Amino acid sequence: MQTLKVDLGERSYPIHFGEGLLDQPQLLAPHIAGRQVAIVTNETVAPLYLERLTRSLAAYSVLPIILPDGESFKNWETLQLIFNGLLTARHDRRTTVIALGGGVIGDMAGFAAACYQRGVDFIQVPTTLLSQVDSSVGGKTGINHPLGKNMVGAFYQPNLVLIDTTSLNTLPARELSAGLAEVIKYGLICDEPFLTWLEDHVDALRALDQVALTTAIQRSCAAKAEVVGADEREAGVRATLNLGHTFGHAIETHMGYGVWLHGEAVAAGTVMALEMSARLGWITHAERDRGIRLFERAGLPVVPPAEMTPADFMEHMAIDKKVIDGRLRLVLLRRMGEATVTDDYPQEVLQATLGADYRALAQLKG
Repeated sequence: MQTLKVDLGERSYPIHFGEGLLDQPQLLAPHIAGRQVAIVTNETVAPLYLERLTRSLAAYSVLPIILPDGESFKNWETLQLIFNGLLTARHDRRTTVIALGGGVIGDMAGFAAACYQRGVDFIQVPTTLLSQVDSSVGGKTGINHPLGKNMVGAFYQPNLVLIDTTSLNTLPARELSAGLAEVIKYGLICDEPFLTWLEDHVDALRALDQVALTTAIQRSCAAKAEVVGADEREAGVRATLNLGHTFGHAIETHMGYGVWLHGEAVAAGTVMALEMSARLGWITHAERDRGIRLFERAGLPVVPPAEMTPADFMEHMAIDKKVIDGRLRLVLLRRMGEATVTDDYPQEVLQATLGADYRALAQLKG
């Protein structure tokens, strides 16, 4: 087992990661204050891991709350199922909510914990690569609105993030690739040597090599922990973690939540951010193409939906959380390994980016 720390003063918490951690109750006990525990999971994850986690919590009164699976259920109606379960079982302010699943479960369980009786303890047990390297760390919780992704939520930090890397053995290949989009992001925004490492190990990651996966998770979580410790509420540097997300969220909203996986939309959106960075002269075409090839090798889409027009993108991006005083801020690359958040760009460059021929870029070889 390895451990990282998210440094937030009195609200600091550990990230434990390694093999078989679901079966180690001593890792959970220090972070559970009361006798009641609610495990929020979904119909896909519950048959795989709910029994194991429940055994590790044998000393507590455990309430399972099993939600439907999928991004399309990340809404108010499904959130109410968590509150209904907690209230029916008469859980009090000393209850601990544990999120067992991917990013949707983590976001919803965390938001429920932030709201229930004005805030109860919360633990993340992520079971997908995307949630292990990104969404489980940092305290962003919330649900989607029909007009925009993650537009309703709260910053609410967990007490603990417990990552059992063997849970990735049951992850479908498409979901694994979706997680790699967020891993690649860290190399692009703040760790160019990691990008080189990923180019050398992407095949091993897709083959579920445990050594490679542990390295990727460690470096990704370390990068995110450092950024969150410096900027918990996204007033500055934390926004760079959203590389590709403004374009990607527009894809998810337009296509319907769950049609494109979050990581798939982020991959295509990051290609658009690479293209815009190249058009601004901040990175070279060769560097842009380097990013495209890595996403392709990771099994990810690098072409936005053909049916989306520049006007469609602009409509959805106008509701993005990075819009301030009517100006859309974008996360772009000043150079490979260095991201910036800016609203200082020519509108014609943005329009050209939205209308670029990504199918032609996707055919680049070498």
